[in-house]
Amino acid sequence: MKALILSGGTGTRLRPISYTNAKQLLPLANKPIIVYLIEKVVKAGIHDIGIIVGETQEQVKQTLGNGDQWGVSITYIYQEGSLGLAHAVRTASGFIDGSDFVMILGDNIFSMGLESVIENFYTYRANTAVLLDRVTNPSQYGVAVVNDNEITALCEKPKEYISDLVLTGVYVFDKSIFTAIGRIKPSRRGELEITDAIQNQLTSGGRVTYELVQGWWKDTGTLQDLLEANRLTFDDIENIELPDKDNQGIILDDSLMTGKILTGNNVYLKNSRIIGPVHIDDDAVIIDSTIGPYTAIGKRCQIMGSTIENNIVLNDASIMNVPKKIFGSLIGRNVSLKGSENEVTMLFLGDDTVIEL
Repeated sequence: MKALILSGGTGTRLRPISYTNAKQLLPLANKPIIVYLIEKVVKAGIHDIGIIVGETQEQVKQTLGNGDQWGVSITYIYQEGSLGLAHAVRTASGFIDGSDFVMILGDNIFSMGLESVIENFYTYRANTAVLLDRVTNPSQYGVAVVNDNEITALCEKPKEYISDLVLTGVYVFDKSIFTAIGRIKPSRRGELEITDAIQNQLTSGGRVTYELVQGWWKDTGTLQDLLEANRLTFDDIENIELPDKDNQGIILDDSLMTGKILTGNNVYLKNSRIIGPVHIDDDAVIIDSTIGPYTAIGKRCQIMGSTIENNIVLNDASIMNVPKKIFGSLIGRNVSLKGSENEVTMLFLGDDTVIEL
């Protein structure tokens, strides 16, 4: 079995940050989303991974390399334009080469492993198996109608309610999916929909089965969903002890740390309070500040005289003397944020932004 991870989308709902960042590389607890997915693929015993890339391909390649660090082989497959998930699958036909394969959307994150949905696929001798979750707003997703262990119908973003079970972006396919894709036409939004291809499998007599999400699942396409995924990821981190300044490269100067805390190397804390769960990456400097909970601070960030909670701060950001708590924000790389008498409540800043408040 092979794996296919889609990392070619443009991330329109996360602009302006997605203008300069591949959305699949945005961090949760300071680890890129796509890395969590690769780790799940490896844990499931799959070592041949194809990654669909688009305009941000160089960022993705630079971050992931050839896969050696996970003991896998990564093949990059370029998809020209956002022409749909089924188009991405068709683009990868040469890489798949007739194998069964797992496909995962690179901006989705979930707590469970892949083993159960793969086992479902083989147990029921299915042509396709999918991972479903119950949601309150199914009209925003591909929706499945089920009967016992099988799916009987699918619809992409239905206008009327048909089910509260939605596709989470985890699929297991056999080679018949390529025949099904060849039979469908672009949807009204001009894309080849994977839901249409799976529906074609059903109408052609194929078997489509499903597993329900165990734990949690998030589509990280919006700021609020990304921050929620960050919180859930932090909550899943277990058995973290306070860092030992002697072996973690952390310098504590009249600072207090409580809760789950992860730090990189050469972290300097002075007269600050760190309330876990928090991750502070390499070479960060934090002075006269309160950080956390549920906050990830990237590499080489400098924070002084500020309070930050429930935030994701990317590499090389500088936050100086902001008078009011910064809450629920995503702050891009190289952002410079300087305080004044005005107050700050919520920010969503792209890379290289300079703001004086």
